[in-house]
Amino acid sequence: MRALPAVTGRDEFDALVVRTDYLDDRAWQDVAAALTEPWGDRQYEADVHFIDDPAWSGATVDEVLTAVRGDDSLAVVFLADRTTMQAKSHPLLAVTTLTREECVDEEDYEQLTEFGRDFRVIPARLHEVHANLSIGNLGFEEFAAWAHDDLEGIFRSF
Repeated sequence: MRALPAVTGRDEFDALVVRTDYLDDRAWQDVAAALTEPWGDRQYEADVHFIDDPAWSGATVDEVLTAVRGDDSLAVVFLADRTTMQAKSHPLLAVTTLTREECVDEEDYEQLTEFGRDFRVIPARLHEVHANLSIGNLGFEEFAAWAHDDLEGIFRSF
């Protein structure tokens, strides 16, 4: 596993979006633009910290998780990977930062990751996921379950 650059300058309330695919700059521009749009019923400001550095090209989920492990305020990290860039709806990969060591026991970890440690989310709903996980209003497993129920495995709304 390779070492990735440190993530610096992220405000604890910013969603962290890591670009891992660099084959389509236009698709990335579309994704980034969608992620900076105001969101929610009240049109909240979109707070996003983008990692747009070719050093992260092709980074695996495990490599990204290792790179962000020291950020205690981060419940989820979003990857703009090959699937994100190629799919029409540009669904990002939402990955929980939860580790087995943080859980009470193996059963707790299994329950919290029942539908896996990742799921896809469309850009328009990324901030809802981030905000709810950040304040503990909903759990990762709830969003993963909703994505699991979608025909394409994507979280689109509550």
